[in-house]
Amino acid sequence: MKKMVEYFGITLDEDKLPVHIGIILDGNRRWARARGLPPMEGHRKGIENLERIVKFVKKIGVKILSVYAFSTENWKRSPEEINFLMDIVDKYFRDNLKDFKEKGIRVVHSGRKNKLPFPTKRAILTAVRQTKNNNEFIFNICFNYGGRQEIIDGIKKLFLEVSKNRFNIKKLNEKNFSMFLYNPELPEPDLIIRTSGEVRTSNFLLWESAYSEWYFTKTYWPDFNEKELVKAIKDYQQRERRFGK
Repeated sequence: MKKMVEYFGITLDEDKLPVHIGIILDGNRRWARARGLPPMEGHRKGIENLERIVKFVKKIGVKILSVYAFSTENWKRSPEEINFLMDIVDKYFRDNLKDFKEKGIRVVHSGRKNKLPFPTKRAILTAVRQTKNNNEFIFNICFNYGGRQEIIDGIKKLFLEVSKNRFNIKKLNEKNFSMFLYNPELPEPDLIIRTSGEVRTSNFLLWESAYSEWYFTKTYWPDFNEKELVKAIKDYQQRERRFGK
């Protein structure tokens, strides 16, 4: 018997929930511009929304959430904007660490740690370390992340293992290459959502998203509320996943 549950007038099948959702958090600056506000206010609203969405995703029974919060290309932005982003992410993890621990949320980080300011890196890695034994929900923060960079870093790890005779290159295949990626223990995302109306992958989870279902919405990230998330999951549940068959 199907386990049906209703949120905001939308019915979902609990047996068909995606295990792993990825979200590209896009549109903060355009949200602010449309309201005559500085870009920083858009980022502030975006981080507030992230706090709400993480809690709601866990509440409805999804097990893993990966969010694309800062790409390796975002360093091209102004120093003022970059510093603001680093500061609010630092504050987010410091403010929410107690809640993560109490609610069984495990934080993992995907991305390169170099270039990150020490306070931001410390806040993220402290959350990773202090929640590593939690098993109710996984929150994967993709910060200073790029899909191509992840694959390159994976190849470097592979070469190191081969050079030390710890891996036989003749046995390399798609499945075991994944173990050289940032977080190989995470299953591939079932559903990836991109907000703001842009329709491209932007270097997000390139290897892992080979058979993910994509959902694009024109809603800017600060306005992407719980109901918008449920709409995306409903759309996902109406699709037939064939994985190339």
